[in-house]
Amino acid sequence: MDVRRAGERYSGGDAAAGISSSHAFSFGPHYDPDNLRFGPLLACNEERLAPGAGFDEHPHSHTEIVTWVVEGELTHRDSFGHETVVRPGDVQRLSSGGGVRHVERNDGNVPLTFVQMWLAPLEPGGEPAYEIVHGIADSTPYAVPEAGAMLHVRRLGAGERTAVPDAAFVYVHVVRGEVRLDGVELGVGDSARITDGKDLETMAVSEAEVLVWEMTVG
Repeated sequence: MDVRRAGERYSGGDAAAGISSSHAFSFGPHYDPDNLRFGPLLACNEERLAPGAGFDEHPHSHTEIVTWVVEGELTHRDSFGHETVVRPGDVQRLSSGGGVRHVERNDGNVPLTFVQMWLAPLEPGGEPAYEIVHGIADSTPYAVPEAGAMLHVRRLGAGERTAVPDAAFVYVHVVRGEVRLDGVELGVGDSARITDGKDLETMAVSEAEVLVWEMTVG
C-alpha cells in the first residue's frame, strides 16, 4: 500500500482566474516519470472554482473522465450537445473516444469543489459518449467497463467499517473526514494505492466520504 498525502500533490490552476487545482499524478507542467498512472488511473484532480470561474472549451481524446462534485454545482457543456448541471451525489462520465471538446464552469454563486478522475480505456478511439447518474447510492458501484474499472462511493459514520475490494489495483481517495485503512489514518485529500490487496477494510474515524476505484488491469 502506497499512501500519498494531500500536501504532496502538485499544485496548479490559475488563482487570478479563480481556479485552484491539486493533482495526484504527473500533470501538465508537473512531469514526474515515476508518477504517471496507477492501473488505468491517469489523473485524480481536486478542482476548486470560484463563482463565475471555469475551464473554457478544450479537447480530450482516448480518456474516460469521471467527475464527482463535493460541493456547489458544475455546469458541463460539450461539442456533442450535452449540457447538464452536476451536483453532489451525482456521477458524471465523459467518454472522449476519438475526440470531444467540453466546457466546465461554476455558474453558481457559491464556490465549487469537485474531484475529476481520468482513466485510460482498454481500446483507444471510438465514438464519444456521455452519462450522468443522479444521486448514486453507496450500495451501487459505478462501472466503467471501457477501462476495466468500477467506482465505489462510501459514506461512513464515525466507527463504521467497510471492506476494500480485492483487486489487482485499488485506489482510495478521501473526500471528507478521516478514515483508518489497514492501520493508517487518512485525511481529506489523502489517497492510497493498493496492489493485490486482500481482506482490507476501512474504518471511519469521523464521518467520512471516500471514493474507491476497483481496477482489474494495469
